[in-house]
Amino acid sequence: MKLLAGFAFLLSVSVSLAEQASLASSPQQLSSLSFSEFTRFGHAAFPKYGVRIKQSSFCDEAVKAYTGYIDVEARHLFFYFFESRGDPLNDDVIFWTNGGPGGSSSMGLFMELGPCRISDANGTKVHADSWNSKANVFFVDQPIGVGFSYADYGKTVDTTEAAAKDIAAFITIFFEHFSQFKGRPFHMAAESYGGHYIPIFASEVYDQNKRLVEAGMAPINLKSIMIGNGNTDMSVKFPSYHDIACTTASLPPILDIKTCTRMKQTVRYMFIKDINSASYQIVISQVPRCQKWLKDACIDQLDALSCQAAYAFCDEELSNPILDSGINPYDISRQCGGEIMDALCYPVTKHIVDYLNRQDIRSLIGVDATFGNFTIVSLDVNEAFERRLDVFHPTQYYVSALLERGIKTLIYVGTYDAMCNHVANEQWPLLLEWTGQKEFAGTPLREWFVDGEKVGVTRSAKGLTYLTVDGAGHMVPFDKPVVALEMLRRWLSGKDF
Repeated sequence: MKLLAGFAFLLSVSVSLAEQASLASSPQQLSSLSFSEFTRFGHAAFPKYGVRIKQSSFCDEAVKAYTGYIDVEARHLFFYFFESRGDPLNDDVIFWTNGGPGGSSSMGLFMELGPCRISDANGTKVHADSWNSKANVFFVDQPIGVGFSYADYGKTVDTTEAAAKDIAAFITIFFEHFSQFKGRPFHMAAESYGGHYIPIFASEVYDQNKRLVEAGMAPINLKSIMIGNGNTDMSVKFPSYHDIACTTASLPPILDIKTCTRMKQTVRYMFIKDINSASYQIVISQVPRCQKWLKDACIDQLDALSCQAAYAFCDEELSNPILDSGINPYDISRQCGGEIMDALCYPVTKHIVDYLNRQDIRSLIGVDATFGNFTIVSLDVNEAFERRLDVFHPTQYYVSALLERGIKTLIYVGTYDAMCNHVANEQWPLLLEWTGQKEFAGTPLREWFVDGEKVGVTRSAKGLTYLTVDGAGHMVPFDKPVVALEMLRRWLSGKDF
């Protein structure tokens, strides 16, 4: 048997011939899976990895749905998979994950682009503009500790690079066992911190392909990445907060003049004298200081203590004024609905949590009986990634590397988002160093339309596309489902915007 050269988790002598035979006998058609219990399978080349999967019916009864776990020794990643409403035997496959870090992909499923939505306490309702209208779609709770994903005894993942290995292995195992999807065009998509996840995940899949071919296995047909309102390049993110909150970049300014002036003003000295001594107060220019400190401590060299201090400073001076304003930072056209740390400004998230904490639903989709309460966001995961300063790993370089290798990239942004806004998400692709930079940067923005109505602006060159969605916030498919689905249709079909 030819092994996968270069994998850290190569087949060990502990995998017997009998075990290899049992792995080879796994089902090759999803329709043969049970509704009542998991079917378990793995792959001889990935001895530490296994997958449990079953059929489920809890969303749109007209669509075949599957749920299960990616088992990585003592770690267990939960996923949902929905076949396409259109042509499941021929349509592309999309991998979706939410951001955070720490956000459950149940938000993407039940709020945004899944085949059903939860809008109140009455459970799921069919969503006509789901992305599985055009593709077969995965939703994965990752990394460990997010959503229904868990570890048996404290085994955690706290960097995107580590999480990428689990995702790449799972994708290979899935396509190897369910041959009906083998060779299909494959796209990796996410929003928010997904701007960090997806470039690294897709790069791991791409690099793994060479080893798969060497082992005589079919490579993953990776075609594109899609990033919505992404957190990709921190060097431009913080300065953009002033533009989105204090200028008319999206809407009229949402912060008071004093706060905006503090965020923007240039460095100067004011001498304040008193009776006993002369003293002076330094009024700091928050944007330049934030940019310089982040560059020195987090980008040019990653000095943990200094970088954490810089990160805290920029948060306090540039993002906290937006968070403290009462405006929904994910959609500045509206007020925050509830506490941001509780419902993320969207009360619907509580209905999703209540639904997924129902024992009948857990039993239906196969959640392990030992699992505790479901939460929409894991603060523990968020803090673990923050301690590792994962957000400052240079994700944009992965994007340029993927573009150089022919992997198309879509950057789409709702114009009403403040946290991962269109100002920053237009700037970093323009600054991106790759062979198509000059042509992309030299391409003017133009309007794009859906059903004759202008819905945003776009520019595209050499496989890289940037576009905005007018009137949408952080979660474009939630706010503008019809436009989001048409965007997806054009992207998958290769049609121009």
